[in-house]
Amino acid sequence: MPGAIRILGLDPGLARMGWGVLALEGTRLSHIAHGVIATRTAAGLGMRLMALHSELSAVIALHRPAAIAVELAFVAKDPSAALKIGHARAVALLAAAQAGLEIAEYSPNHIKKSVVGAGHAGKEQVQFMVKRLLPACGVTQADAADALAAAITHAHLAGTRARMGVAS
Repeated sequence: MPGAIRILGLDPGLARMGWGVLALEGTRLSHIAHGVIATRTAAGLGMRLMALHSELSAVIALHRPAAIAVELAFVAKDPSAALKIGHARAVALLAAAQAGLEIAEYSPNHIKKSVVGAGHAGKEQVQFMVKRLLPACGVTQADAADALAAAITHAHLAGTRARMGVAS
């Protein structure tokens, strides 16, 4: 796809960071790749963060996205979990900035509303709609589906911004 823009979506987590790459050409979305970067709890925090950075940087180098859409952290009760997600998000933002990517952040409710139509949709509904919108993706992991949903959200908003720019 020569005129396509690649978007990397991320569902940040310290134990499991979901990622997904899609291409946007006009209004057409195409699945490129997806996966989950996993770290072992037995490794120290520094080693886990380094592993996330290294693997995410490799994904960026391989797929060469123009933009990254990162899910914002939402943790209702557990401050420790919020801190771990914050560390993972920082690594993701650092890797994206080092690669010179456009960075966008979206709340989980915004992503769910964009992909499913309801801001409080469950993970199963998000995964179902991602498979519907990207039939070739075959995603089976919830973290990767959430990452693809973040990329889809950014693609929809990028398409809207482009149409608005042409109209003005």
